[in-house]
Amino acid sequence: MKTTTVLISVLLFASCNSQSNKKQEALTSSFSEPTSVIAFVSARDGDFEIYTMKADGSEAKNLTNNEANDYGASWSTDGRQLLFSSNRTGTYQLFRMNADGSGQTNLSNNSANEQGAHWSPDGTKIVFVSDRDSITRNLFVMNSDGKIIQLTKNDMYEESPQWSPDGKQIAFTRQIKNPNDTTYTGNGEIFIMDADGTNVKKLTNKVGFDSGAAWSPDGKQIAFYGEENGNWDIFIMDKDGSNMRNITNDTIEDYSPKWSPNGNWIAYTSGNSENYDVWLIRMDGKVRKRLTTQPKRDQNPVWRPVNID
Repeated sequence: MKTTTVLISVLLFASCNSQSNKKQEALTSSFSEPTSVIAFVSARDGDFEIYTMKADGSEAKNLTNNEANDYGASWSTDGRQLLFSSNRTGTYQLFRMNADGSGQTNLSNNSANEQGAHWSPDGTKIVFVSDRDSITRNLFVMNSDGKIIQLTKNDMYEESPQWSPDGKQIAFTRQIKNPNDTTYTGNGEIFIMDADGTNVKKLTNKVGFDSGAAWSPDGKQIAFYGEENGNWDIFIMDKDGSNMRNITNDTIEDYSPKWSPNGNWIAYTSGNSENYDVWLIRMDGKVRKRLTTQPKRDQNPVWRPVNID
C-alpha cells in the first residue's frame, strides 16, 4: 500500500510538472519575434538625424540628412509618413515627411518652439508641445485644416503626449512643483486626459521624474520610464495606473519605451550620458536584444505599423 501511494505521488508530480512546462512553453511561444520597421534618432553622422532600420537592427537609413538637429519621430497610422521636430529654421518646428525621407514640410511656420508631435489614430489631428502661448510648454492639437486648439494652459511644464489607440484620451507628462522646496525644480508624473483636454487624471505618484508614456496596442497598458532607487528604468502599468511593475530593473539608464505592433516587445533607449543604444525587451522582461552598436547616440525608437509593405 505504501509503495502504491508513493507511485501515485510520483505520477501526480510528474503530471503537474509536465503541465507546468507546457504552460511555460505556450507562454514563451506566444511572444512572436518582432517585425516591421523602427524609426529612431541617431548622432552617428555628427548631428541628430531621423533614421529607420529593420526590427533586427539591420539596414539603417538616414532620412533627414542635414546639418540641423532632428528629433521625435512619430508614424502616421498608415505608416506612409513621419512627423518630427527640427531646428533647421532657428527654432524647433514640426515637420512632416514621407517614409523614405522625401517631401519634408514645415507644419508650424512660426517663431515658437514646438516638439513632441504624435499623430491621432485616425490621422486627422496632431498633438504636440509648444511654448507659443509664452507661459511654458503646454499641449496643443493641430487639425488637418491647420487650425490650432490649446488643450492645457498652466505654468507647469508638460511633455511627451500620446494618443490612446481609440483616440479618446491623451497620456502626457506634467511637472509637479513642490512649493515648500525652492531647490527642487519639479517632479514629473504621468497624466491622462480626454482628447479635448478635459477630465485630467494623474496616474503615477512616485519619487523621481516619470515620462515617455506609451500606450499598448490594445489600449490596456501604458509603458513609461521613471526613476527608482537612483536608476532610470522602464515600467508598465495598467491604463488606470494600477499594477505598476519595473521590467528593466538594471543599473544603466533606460528611457523612451515604445510597444511593438503585436504588443509583445518594447523598443527603448539604454546606456549612459556617453552613449545610448536602441534595445528591445520582451514585455515580460525576460528577453533583451540590442539593436544598435554605434559609438554615437542612438535613441528614441518608434515602430512603423506592422501591416505596411
